[in-house]
Amino acid sequence: MTADVSRETYSVNRSVARAIDELRRGAPVVVESDGGALTILAVELADEASLAALEVDGRAGLIVAHPRAALLNITNQRAAAASDAVWIERAAWMDLPASVATADPVRDLATPFKGPFTSRDPGPLAGAANAAVRLAKLGGLLPAVFAVPMAAGRHRGESRDDALRVAATAILAHDPAATLRLVTRATLPLDGAPNTQVVAFRATDGGPEHLALLIGDPLLSEPVLTRLHSACLTGDVLGSLKCDCGPQLRGAVASIAAAGGGILLYLQQEGRGIGLINKLRAYALQDQGFDTVDANLRLGFGADERDFALAAAMLRLLGVDAVRLLTNNPDKVAGLEAGGIRVTERVPHAMPANPHNAHYLDTKRARQGHLL
Repeated sequence: MTADVSRETYSVNRSVARAIDELRRGAPVVVESDGGALTILAVELADEASLAALEVDGRAGLIVAHPRAALLNITNQRAAAASDAVWIERAAWMDLPASVATADPVRDLATPFKGPFTSRDPGPLAGAANAAVRLAKLGGLLPAVFAVPMAAGRHRGESRDDALRVAATAILAHDPAATLRLVTRATLPLDGAPNTQVVAFRATDGGPEHLALLIGDPLLSEPVLTRLHSACLTGDVLGSLKCDCGPQLRGAVASIAAAGGGILLYLQQEGRGIGLINKLRAYALQDQGFDTVDANLRLGFGADERDFALAAAMLRLLGVDAVRLLTNNPDKVAGLEAGGIRVTERVPHAMPANPHNAHYLDTKRARQGHLL
């Protein structure tokens, strides 16, 4: 029974991983549900040829995430009001460039006049539409897809016939944390913490690898001082002053080393879980005057898309069930506890502001409840 369940889980995870890969390559994917199926194409990767191939059975609709639809002022329409994924009927004026501009808020200043838009009730295809948007998010893409309902019988057009098929239920139930495995470990002397071991984790769904740094000599049977750090290439590596990520990372290593030992989890969840490219899109929106929360919402994401169940799974694999959490973010405490890790204490971890990130820190405090 266990072996059968494992094989079934592996097969489902592989189908989602392959669908993510296909979508990221600009290929069509068929999302199947009990109510029907949609053939989808990532908006940001579409070109005239791929969109034309998608539309052999009819004009494609544009499916966007609800926060983006709210920005476009169409969530008051009955067909869109209660949908996580909003289906926009593409009028004659919505050619490929206009559709991309509708999906991508970075282009809003260049193309400010959009609409009118008409939403469509997805009906029995609602599950497939929601899954399509989630698949784009899992792929680090803008949460927007072109979509055509699958016609009865065989599709015309080779590209449609050959499209990978994936179940909407598999996408919506996809849980990377459940597939996480501890792969290897090695010594990794760090500046200020030479007695450090790195432990690598990999998810069998093909997702990114995550790391744990075991600093000093932590007693894992007791609540261990722990920091969850989401990867930030711009801050951790390039020294960006727009955020406090780099100082937080180095400060956490120093604090854990000074305490005699602990764990730093380095989670590949760039940009609060929206991915590096989308984070840079959010930066472009910040250049236009939006704060970090509004930038994410304009892109179609939630204010924070991170999955702290990954951190809980990593700690369990390390044999840890209780921590003293080095954080200012109550959501991290709640996320770990929801994953079965007991948080016995929240240890503050604030960094001083600089002229470039003061507004960013104010937004964390005022709009996301960080205890700064």
